[in-house]
Amino acid sequence: MRFAVNLPNFGTFSNPRFMVDLGRIAEEAGWDGFFVWDHIVVGDGMPVADPWVLLGAVAGETERILIGTMVTPVPRRRPWVLARQATTIDHLSDGRLVLGVGIGFPPDIEFGTFDEPVGARRRAELLDEGLAVMHGIWSGKPFSFEGRHHRVTERTFAPEPVGAIPIWVAGMWPNRRPFRRAAAYDGVFPMAEDMHPLTPTEVAEIVAYVRRHRADDGPFGVTIGGPSLSPGELEEYRAAGVTWYQVGPDPRGESPEETRGWIAAGPPER
Repeated sequence: MRFAVNLPNFGTFSNPRFMVDLGRIAEEAGWDGFFVWDHIVVGDGMPVADPWVLLGAVAGETERILIGTMVTPVPRRRPWVLARQATTIDHLSDGRLVLGVGIGFPPDIEFGTFDEPVGARRRAELLDEGLAVMHGIWSGKPFSFEGRHHRVTERTFAPEPVGAIPIWVAGMWPNRRPFRRAAAYDGVFPMAEDMHPLTPTEVAEIVAYVRRHRADDGPFGVTIGGPSLSPGELEEYRAAGVTWYQVGPDPRGESPEETRGWIAAGPPER
């Protein structure tokens, strides 16, 4: 099992200098990943930072740790712009980018605020088309696309990513469609529909479902997030199929000094 720091891109964590400092500390402390959320608006007056600018700054100050978004709502992005941003971060980090994707949550705030579509079906269509467009742009070959929502005139786009950028698909269990989608990519980031912490039993059920829909038995990431756990608890999740555990700040709130402290203390199994 590998371990990542998972931080929101708003509130205290909207300070870019603070986030770069935390990314540097995380690498020095032995964490395997540093992931940030991707939101535009959270609440009236809540400061929010652009996650891609944050990742670019963190990439320039680190050498080993994987970085990425957990998760980017592809339906509210122009996929060709997102593809170019991801490729740039991938080159800046020498191939350390992981891209988490989903349909976006909560839709009334993230989409409705800007009069964008809030329906789950429409957003799912935009996600699937967006992923197809990005993979075509990343291919380095002549690419065109004609979909219901997106069209791309044939072009060859350069540069290609350093390697294949891993795509981890988020979904809210027990909805099944996101997990069939995840089976076609490189990893899954499951959450509960009612936002309760997933139990090892639930995670095992999710992993089994995704595996039934995988076309091959190649490497596949399974990541969940939560507070620091005991060795015994981590072992239960490892046995359930979790390959990455992401630790975030105390949801009840914590000071910048407290955040620095638990990151500097290193991952649960250092």
